[in-house]
Amino acid sequence: MRALTYHGAGDVRVDTVPDPVIEQNDDIVLRVTATAICGSDLHLYHGKVPAMESGDILGHEFMGIVEEVGSEVTAVRPGDRVVIPFVIACGSCFFCQHDLFAACETTNTGRGAILNKKSIPPGAALFGYSHLYGGVAGGQADYVRVPKANVGPFKVPGQLADDKVLFLSDILPTAWQAVLNAEVGQGASLAIYGAGPVGLLSAACARLLGVEQIFMVDGCGYRLEYARQAYGVIPIDYTHDDDPADTIIRQTAGMRGVDGVIDAVGFEAKGSTTETVLTALKLEGSSGKALRQSMAAVRRGGVVSVPGVYAGFIHGFLFGDAFDKGLTFRMGQTHVQRYLPELLEHIEAGRLDPSAIVTHRLALEEAVRGYEMFDEQQERCRKVILVPGAAPSA
Repeated sequence: MRALTYHGAGDVRVDTVPDPVIEQNDDIVLRVTATAICGSDLHLYHGKVPAMESGDILGHEFMGIVEEVGSEVTAVRPGDRVVIPFVIACGSCFFCQHDLFAACETTNTGRGAILNKKSIPPGAALFGYSHLYGGVAGGQADYVRVPKANVGPFKVPGQLADDKVLFLSDILPTAWQAVLNAEVGQGASLAIYGAGPVGLLSAACARLLGVEQIFMVDGCGYRLEYARQAYGVIPIDYTHDDDPADTIIRQTAGMRGVDGVIDAVGFEAKGSTTETVLTALKLEGSSGKALRQSMAAVRRGGVVSVPGVYAGFIHGFLFGDAFDKGLTFRMGQTHVQRYLPELLEHIEAGRLDPSAIVTHRLALEEAVRGYEMFDEQQERCRKVILVPGAAPSA
């Protein structure tokens, strides 16, 4: 089969690799009909996530048709059309029983990204996301093996196009959880740092939940303009504004700051010169710029919600400010399986249309071009979907 494989920072290739097979009795083999390039994939592409090996298959946003099932699979059968959560969960451990699927303590044979873990086991395995998270082959491929198939695969109606439901695999539930974690609703104010796919869908979810005032901070003008037109956000371009948090505060009631903030940027936020040097020397794992801005923009007693990926140490984390303001932080990988039924209802009713952010549909064979386009923000790219088996564009 054909699959997108990792060969080092900035070096991904579409290669011919062995077809996946059933390895455990609760596995399925899925024929992929659509897969997407996620902002988190760019962390791998940039070489920022350790424990990647040459030849690893990338991709954690995918869906398709069940081709083969293991002897213990009862939830799906061949021919079913399903979306696959990027989190691989067993469904029966302590955390899964509490709907904390991303904390599943049985599926990850890696060590996770925890530095001070003591004897705590790592969280759930993830598709296509390094050997820290289980080394499970991803879905930017013709076929993929899906473990724990009685828990993960989510059946979707045939009348809905792939573009409508594909993002149930990751970025839509990630955005939904980010807004719920921010504890904002009818009449509230919210700031979103990052106008990538998760940031954009966070704005869509916030509008659905009745958030009245939404600020969005990014350096990509065309994405900010899209968010203004599509979701009514107040755009702030940090390339022309040295202190977006101050700009946000000045536009909130009583100049108190927003009720909640979503940091949808994560550890590759453009930071200070000091942070650049510390990262190069491996004395820091993440830039804290977006996080510090989030802490500054939120009101006292507010919530900072962090769906953006962070790793390692952060320079200049202003813990004293957080204490003084009485802030709450909520963060982590998404408990995807918890939200899928509700989000599918919103899609079917037309209240959410995640496909609206898609700008490019490419054949899987064009995946290298897709990564370059998404990474470098070429052709006003917002989101790329890859289609296995499709003919490359002219």
